[in-house]
Parts: sequence; C-alpha cells; structure tokens
Amino acid sequence: MSDLTKKIKSIKINSYSSTITEPTSQGASQAMLYATGLKKEDMSKAQIGIASMGYDGNPCNMHLNTLADKVKQGVEKTDMIGMRFYTIGVSDGISMGTPGMSFSLLSRDIIADSIETTMRAQWYDGLITIPGCDKNMPGALIAMSRLNRPSIMVYGGTIQAGFHNNTPLDIVSAFQSYGELISGKISKEERDEIIQKSCPGAGACGGMYTANTMASAIEAMGMSLPYSASIPAIDKSKIDECISVGNAIRNLLENDIKPSDIMTRNAFENAIVTVIALGGSTNAVLHLLAMARAMDVSLTIEDFQYISNKTPMLADFRPSGKYVMADLQKYGGIPSVMKYLLKNNMLHGNCLTVTGKTISENLALAEDLPDNQPIVQPIDKPIKFTGHIRILKGNLAPEGAVAKITGKEGAVFEGRAKVFNSEEEMIKALEENKIHKGDAIIIRYEGPKGGPGMPEMLTPTSAIMGAGLGKDVALLTDGRFSGGSHGFIIGHISPEAQVGGNIALVKDGDKISIDASKDTIELQVSDEELAKRKALWKAPPYKVKKGVLMKYINTVSSASKGCVTDLE
Repeated sequence: MSDLTKKIKSIKINSYSSTITEPTSQGASQAMLYATGLKKEDMSKAQIGIASMGYDGNPCNMHLNTLADKVKQGVEKTDMIGMRFYTIGVSDGISMGTPGMSFSLLSRDIIADSIETTMRAQWYDGLITIPGCDKNMPGALIAMSRLNRPSIMVYGGTIQAGFHNNTPLDIVSAFQSYGELISGKISKEERDEIIQKSCPGAGACGGMYTANTMASAIEAMGMSLPYSASIPAIDKSKIDECISVGNAIRNLLENDIKPSDIMTRNAFENAIVTVIALGGSTNAVLHLLAMARAMDVSLTIEDFQYISNKTPMLADFRPSGKYVMADLQKYGGIPSVMKYLLKNNMLHGNCLTVTGKTISENLALAEDLPDNQPIVQPIDKPIKFTGHIRILKGNLAPEGAVAKITGKEGAVFEGRAKVFNSEEEMIKALEENKIHKGDAIIIRYEGPKGGPGMPEMLTPTSAIMGAGLGKDVALLTDGRFSGGSHGFIIGHISPEAQVGGNIALVKDGDKISIDASKDTIELQVSDEELAKRKALWKAPPYKVKKGVLMKYINTVSSASKGCVTDLE
C-alpha cells in the first residue's frame, strides 16, 4: 500500500461536520438537519458549503444562484451533502460615480467575513464559491485562506459583447459615451442606443477589467478548475464546470489538499505574471496583497514592481485594446495563455492546483495557443516589453502609488496640478470645460478612510477618454481605478489625503512630474514649503459618523497594505 493510499484511507472527509452530526450530545443539531431533508444515512456524509454571491440587480451576479443549483447537483452526485448559502454583492458598474461606490471595496471584507462565519458556525467540511462581480472573488479567496479547508472557486463567467453599428460594445462603451456626448462627438439618440446595447445579458464586464483579471489570477494560482476564467457565463461549458466541481472537491477532501497547499508564494507569483501578461486591472494589487495576508504569504507592492519589470504585457484586451474575454475562448482560453507563458519559463509549473495535479500537469492537456490568433502577442513582439502595472514612489507617494501604463500613453508626464477634493468636483469642471491639455488632475480625499471605501474613478477616466483628452492629461488619486479605466492614471496614492499624506498638500498650479520608466512621482515643491503647508493643514471631518462605513474607517489599513481590515 502506497503512502498516499494510506493517507486517503486514514482521512475522515467529514471531520468538521461530524462535530455536530455524530455525537449523542448534539441531538438538537441533528434534529435541525433532519428538518432540512437529511436522512439518517446522510449524517455520516461530508457537507460542502456552496456560497453564491447571486442577486437579481446586476448582470455579473444575476445567474449565480442558478449555477449554485448545478454545483449542488454535482456535489450530491458524489455522495456528499451540498448546503447552499448566499452572501452579498455590490455592482460597481451601477454604483460608479455615486456615493454608493464607497460600499464596493468594503463588500470584499463583508463577503469574506460572512463566508467564514457561515462555514465555521455550520461546520462544513469544504467550500465551493460562485462569485461574479469584482470584489466577490478576492472576498471568497480571503475566506478560503482563513478557513484552510478544501475549497474551489467557480467563476460566474464573462458577459458577451454587445454591438452597435457593427462595433463591439461593453460597459466601458457606456461610460465613455458620456464624455463623447458632452464633447459633441455623438448625439443623445446615439448615446441612448449605446447604453441599451452595451450589456446584452448575464456575465461579468467583458474586457480585462477587475472581474476577469481576478478570475484569471485565481485560475493561474490554481484555486479554480482550468478554463473557469474564460468560459462565458451563458456557455454550456459553464454548466458542465459546475457539475464537475463536485468530483473535484471530493478529491481535495480525500487527499486533504487545502488552500495552504496551493496558495504558496510561487502561486502568487504565477497570478501576478498572468495579470501583467494579460494587461489586467490595478485592483489586482490590492486584492492579491489582501489574499496573501490572509494566507500568511509574504507579498508587498515592491514584489509587483519586481515581477512587472521582467514580464511583458502581451494581450490586446479592452479597455486599452480591442478584445474582450469571450473572444479568448475560441483560442483555448486562459489555459492556452498559461501554457504559452510556461513554455517561455514565466510560470512555476510545479505548483499544486485544485485538480490535485500541478500547473504543468494541467497545462499538458491544454491546447497550444494558435500562432495566428490576434489577442496575445508573441513574447518577442509584445505590446509593452515590461509590465503595465508600475509601483511609483516619490514625495507625492512615499508609501507608493499604482499606475496603469500600457505604453500607449507614453511613460513620462509633466503638468500643472488641478486639484479637486472629490470626484464630483472634477466631473463638474469637465462639464464646464475647465480641464485642459497638460493638466495633472488631482482627485483626493477618496482613499480608504477619506472616500470612505476608496471608490473607483471609472466615471472620470471614461469621461476624459470620451472627451478626447486621454493622451493629454494625467489623473492622480488616493482612490482607485476600475479595471475599465485607461489613460495616464495613477491611483492608490499612499498615505492618503485624509491621514495627512502629501497629496493633501498639493495646490493648483504645482508642477508634478511622473516617470513610469524610473517609477517616480514627484511634487516639485521644496521640503520646506511642504512642511509649512503641513503645519497649516487640518484633517477634514469624516464623511460618515456611524454605520458600516464608520466601522470600515476605523479598521481599514492603507492601500499599500491591501486595505485589509484585520491588521493585528
């Protein structure tokens, strides 16, 4: 008998649920489980928590409860019990540009807390999560890390492209149409048509925005089944994946494979390389830092810069490129991209995954990326020879800032500051034609505490692009950007304005210099002048006084540490 066979025979796959299903003293627990429909013979079976982020009000999430039903079927085909439960979601696309956006990032931590709470209270043996929109995925992975029980993520899948006048559309088309309208490029009637056709059905926003970025990162990390990230939401293969995940989670239980076996330092490096090669969202920095902390893996923003320096940007995805995630499926999906990266020695192939096999073993079964496909460029002819994610430091961001520089905007910008203390102030100025070529636009007091919740700036960036200023201005903020944002944009400036970071001291007309090739961001003001300004500065009152946002303000860390809410 092999050592592995001995291990499997000795493993009790219902080791958690047996705490309440087996002891005579837990009769009341058992009575309540009988009320749910379980039989006596079920009391010795493993119980799998199935966490869906499904809700009706968002195309990213509206189909997830249906997928959860399929996951339950797959689990129960393997002689285990599937227990569905549900947690929250926030639609970034709907809340964008409103005070509702303050609740987006904090939803990640509520999701993690609620999954952990249910799993520990109910004593489930394993976890399957079904996320859709941006914060759902890192929230689920943070919970998996804390629990460290056999776990798998099933991505809800990407949306298909919409079309207007034979031009493909997505959610960013709707955002950018606002700038096009106010600049006179399109009529109100054409804008209405774009808005009505941008999102044709279920699935997460279609480009390499945050949802598809995080799904790809998590697949590269090994925490979802191959192809999960690139199968569209309405594709039959997504149903097949949901059914098959039952066998996969049982295999993890029988072999005692836990997230800590998979989410290693090398796995995080695989995730970062994949994000950079795909041209993914800067939000990946926040989320991977938070996930690493939950798993006690050492990861810093400097690690992103190190990996970005040696990883080319290869994929021509929207928002700066032409294609959407659904286009990749016909060329082999994320596994074919990963296989190409592995062949070029860019991934750690020996990392374990939720299949029970290594990255290399999984990718041996994947198709090669076709030579004639248009999305992923060759390593020797990349879109950009180094990564688009840049970690900038300087007197404006001593703890760091995160830039998204694809190369299409150039690498250097110098301009005069035009300062706004909120996103709304900046949009009003754009509407009044007060933003011009050469402006270094500052939107501050939008950080984790000042926002609160570090809201995304997709409305400003889309309006700037729609107005034709994308190559002529820079946008700097202590808030963050949607994966749909592009242009010369720098977010996550730390320390944030609310706690007295130097971004709070910038005045209109100050010269700002950004060099993404040297990774610097400098306010051209002397230390003496900054000290004078700091002595006169007073923190504004928080924008809220109670409720969940006040709890968040009191617990959240800086962006440079991932905006985690459980610092010791």
